Amino acid sequence: MILIDTHAHLYLDEFDIDRETVIQNAIRSGVKQILCPNIDSESLSAIDSICESYPGYCLPMMGLHPTSVKENYKDELEIIRKRLFESPQERYIAIGEIGIDLYWDKTFLLQQQEVLKLQLEWALSKKLPVAIHSRDSFDAIMEVLQNFDSLTGVFHCFSGNVEQAEKVVNKGFLLGIGGVVTFKNAGLDKVVQATDLSNIVLETDAPYLAPMPFRGKRNESAYVSLVAQKIAQIKDVSYAEVCEITSGNAIKLFNLAI
Repeated sequence: MILIDTHAHLYLDEFDIDRETVIQNAIRSGVKQILCPNIDSESLSAIDSICESYPGYCLPMMGLHPTSVKENYKDELEIIRKRLFESPQERYIAIGEIGIDLYWDKTFLLQQQEVLKLQLEWALSKKLPVAIHSRDSFDAIMEVLQNFDSLTGVFHCFSGNVEQAEKVVNKGFLLGIGGVVTFKNAGLDKVVQATDLSNIVLETDAPYLAPMPFRGKRNESAYVSLVAQKIAQIKDVSYAEVCEITSGNAIKLFNLAI
C-alpha cells in the first residue's frame, strides 16, 4: 500500500527549517515519491537541491508557472527551454507547472496563452505529461487544449464541477485531488463521487491548501494520506483501494519507477 504526492513544493522557503523532518513524516505515512513542479527561474536552484538530496524520492518537473508570466516572459521561457532540452533525457518527469491563472491578474492573459501553447508543444516533443494549473481559467485552458491531441497529464488541484471534470477526463487527462476535498461545502466531494478512481491522482500542493484538520496551516506531503482517507469515505471503498488505484495512475502517467 503506497501513496504518491503528485504535486508538492517542498523546496520552498517554508520548509527550510525542517525539510528533513517533513520528508521523514511523508515516508512514515507511506508516501513513496513526491513530484516537484517548477515555478520559474528563481526556483531552479531550490528544486535542483531537493531532488539531488533525495534522489529517486523527490522528482522534478520543468515549466513556467502562469503567475510568473510577466514582461520578461520570453527570457524566462528561454531559461526553462534550455533546462528541459539540454538536460539528460530522463531528468524531468513532466512539464509543469503550466497553465493559465486569471485569479490574481488578467493583464498577461494573451502571453499566458502563448506560453501555455509553447510548453504543450514541448511536452509533445519530449513525450512528457503536463501538470496544468487552471485557477479561474478552466474554459480558457480547454480552448487551448482543443488544438492538441495525444497529450497526457493532470489538472492539478482540480476545483471545478462534475461537468468540467467530465471534459477533463474525456480529453484524456486525470484530476489532481488534494486537501480541498476535505473542506466543508467545497463541492469537490460531488466530483469525486462522480469520477472513477482510474481518473484520479492524489496531491498536496504543499505548503498550500492543507486538508482538514490542518486547514489554514502549512501543508506537507504526509497529509496526502488524509486526502486518500476522505476519498475512500466519499466513494465508500477501502483506503487501500484508493492508495492502490491512484498510485497506479500516477506511476503510469509519469512513468515512475517504484
